[in-house]
Amino acid sequence: MSWLTATLRSYPEIAVFLSLGIGYWVGGKSYRGFSLGAVTATLLAAIAIGQLGIVISVNVKSVFFLMFLFAVGYGVGPQFVRGIAKDGLPQALFSVVQCVLCLAAAYAAAKLAGYSVGSAAGLFAGSQTISASMGLATDAINRLGLPANETKALLDAMPTAYAVTYIFGTIGSALILATLGPKLLGIDLVAACKEYEAMLGATQELGGTGQGWHQYELRAYRIPEQGPAVGMTVGQAEASAPVGTRLFVERIRRGGTVQEAKLGDVLQAGDVVAIAGRHEQLVEVLGPRGAEVDDPELLAVPVEGVDIYVTNKEVDGKTLQELAAQPAARGLFLRKIKRGATETPIPVLPSTRLHRGDTVTLVGRTQDITAAAKVLGVLDRPTNAADIAFVGFAITLGALIGAVVLKVGAIPITLSTAGGALIAGIVFGWLRAIHPTFGRIPEPTIWFMNSVGLNVFIAVVGITAGPGFVSGLQQLGVSLFLWGIFATSVPLILGMFIAKYIFKFHPAILLGVCAGARTTTAALGMICDAAKSQVPGLGYTVTYAVGNTLLTIWGMVIVMLMT
Repeated sequence: MSWLTATLRSYPEIAVFLSLGIGYWVGGKSYRGFSLGAVTATLLAAIAIGQLGIVISVNVKSVFFLMFLFAVGYGVGPQFVRGIAKDGLPQALFSVVQCVLCLAAAYAAAKLAGYSVGSAAGLFAGSQTISASMGLATDAINRLGLPANETKALLDAMPTAYAVTYIFGTIGSALILATLGPKLLGIDLVAACKEYEAMLGATQELGGTGQGWHQYELRAYRIPEQGPAVGMTVGQAEASAPVGTRLFVERIRRGGTVQEAKLGDVLQAGDVVAIAGRHEQLVEVLGPRGAEVDDPELLAVPVEGVDIYVTNKEVDGKTLQELAAQPAARGLFLRKIKRGATETPIPVLPSTRLHRGDTVTLVGRTQDITAAAKVLGVLDRPTNAADIAFVGFAITLGALIGAVVLKVGAIPITLSTAGGALIAGIVFGWLRAIHPTFGRIPEPTIWFMNSVGLNVFIAVVGITAGPGFVSGLQQLGVSLFLWGIFATSVPLILGMFIAKYIFKFHPAILLGVCAGARTTTAALGMICDAAKSQVPGLGYTVTYAVGNTLLTIWGMVIVMLMT
């Protein structure tokens, strides 16, 4: 044991990786649906390891925290800008109100309890489950100009308060929104979501999440004598499909020859056609006597499922029904829509609107998908390459701007390098959404920058604060936990009533709006489970983008308020 202690002290980088390993392993375990999560587990592991008296350079956490904040901004940028500029404005404004309530509750709790600046920042971060705010709070505390020992005491108090208040911050938020919320507001979530789906054009046939809208099958049929399709052109046969369904003739075998189907081709008795659509709907069009045949050559249609990143402003705001009527949509089926940094699933319904920054998964022939991508945006095929030059220059630019200090009287005003990196991520993420010719960062890389970047920062914080954690917990334990409950619960309860009676959000998305403003993904999952629908997610993305940005910045603001 003495050898291990000496080794970790000599090579502190090993302690960081040990904290990560334990944190991700423990954080990935769950008991009855609850897990600590990687961030909290890493923090607790780092605090335990920190008891060995390990010293780590502060530059390590600064590097990884800048990387993390840039990734956060890059991910939420498109939704943040759209929420501020367009139809998401009411949701964005509500998110601002909710974030102010969160800050006010944590500040009031810290003042009433007489906590230090460090404990107040940790209380805010834990009760609102916004780990990133601790980075900006750290920068702000370091800029107070206090003696080194006082600064260290404040910084060591922060992770203690965070760890104590985080657990209820996570569990309590989910229970308040998903279980208590509908009862307080008198909402029948299931009925509200069904009503909202009906407003968007869903029918019983489509199902709650619109499965019938995009179901894809490819079958070979022989057109019988006197069949309803005989004498029709391909275009007429496709147009004769029942309302709300999609059917496409992909290929035709005639006289032993296989040819690609064109809209003007006239169908004849005896033709074998490869048709994409739902089986029972194909029978309706071709007639009950249409015989399905086994024709591997005819069915050898090159089909793929590809993600397309929506960037075209001409598509922004249009419904799926409007887009389905365009020529470029022929032969394609929509499997899913993902929106925002959290890749929130959006219901696939006729009246669902696409927005720039959405990712849609289309299934169809390669040539059809390529044509659709030119209309919608850009193909997002899997790749391992990231534009690291872009990342490096963007973070540098943001950090340089953030490093500028403006003095208003005797008060220094600055974004800090961390705040500058966050703003740079938002700006460049938005630019990437509308001009996707530069700055590509694949999803796995974004995940790494987000998750590992934050957790390395947390590990260094925990290892550094380890020696003072136990004494801090003994001093503040029970009262800190209770004040954390207050800071978590009050803003959420007030926010729900404000969302209903002032902003008048539809009951189906109201709780999703509240969850997004508090950036609590766990709560959204419970809300969707309770609603038996993905509709609440429609209120999550814009509010999450705004909330994630403001709550992170509040880490610096609460330090300013407490001093």
